[in-house]
Amino acid sequence: MPSEFALIDRYFRHPTRHTVLGVGDDGAIVHATAGCELVVSTDMLVADTHFLADTDPEDLGWKTLAVNVSDMAAMGAQPRWALLAAALPTATESWIEKFARGFFACADTFGIDVIGGDTTKGPRNFCVTIFGEVPAGKALLRSGARNGDEIWVSGAPGRAALGLAHLQGRITLAEPALAYCLAALHRPQPRIALGLALRDIATAAIDVSDGLLADLSHILKASGVAAKLKVAVPPAPTFVDTNLWRDCYLAGGDDYELVFTTPAAQHTNIQSLIAGLPLTCIGTIEIGTPGQWTLFDAAGRPMETARRGYDHFA
Repeated sequence: MPSEFALIDRYFRHPTRHTVLGVGDDGAIVHATAGCELVVSTDMLVADTHFLADTDPEDLGWKTLAVNVSDMAAMGAQPRWALLAAALPTATESWIEKFARGFFACADTFGIDVIGGDTTKGPRNFCVTIFGEVPAGKALLRSGARNGDEIWVSGAPGRAALGLAHLQGRITLAEPALAYCLAALHRPQPRIALGLALRDIATAAIDVSDGLLADLSHILKASGVAAKLKVAVPPAPTFVDTNLWRDCYLAGGDDYELVFTTPAAQHTNIQSLIAGLPLTCIGTIEIGTPGQWTLFDAAGRPMETARRGYDHFA
């Protein structure tokens, strides 16, 4: 059985790009870019809460880092460095090798140096701390939405939640919808390019982790505003209940798309901001009770929803 330090050397020591000293000492040394501020975030993934126990380890490695990269996207920050703390029930090298492969595939995709962390024996969970850089004063916040701003969402929310519903046996998806939804669940694509492009355009932003409505509510509360939403929920995949699909789209979460607000004058610019990435206007900011919204369908009819999103302690 390899030691903790042998496992680290074998699977988690990786070439770095913008680090003075990485894995191997009691701490790392990094060199921040002049004129930039550091953005720091952390997220924990726990077995049977954030991922199923039989999730492919390579997919899990990707997702463990990707959900943190998404936080950088929501702040308009360029991700630079990450630390990984992991608890594992056993030191199974074949599992660890696959996890590390997925983790570093994500790190390499987004130019991130993995500069340290910790390992211990225990129920499987992973905690990443990530650092990014943003030019001073340019970070995207949740608190900048203003009356009259438009509300946008990137990509195709709802797919990850639908994939999870399939894995839990609540529905049965057929191809190609099955592969499409499982890819969204297991291999989320952080919207870094969009976050960087929004630095001088968006007034507020957040990533969709707990559900579109739940995460939008954080912007509304932080900004002290309300919203009028007119949402054209896309057609449900074949044999998927319409109500379930609407719940997945509005409250499913785990998509790691971006929800953001912009002045209405930017509408045309936003539509073509990132080639190949759909951006959909879903409503407007208005004066009202902070955090509250009214919801209508594409025809302007009031739309009901049973929940806003995921809450760990609800």
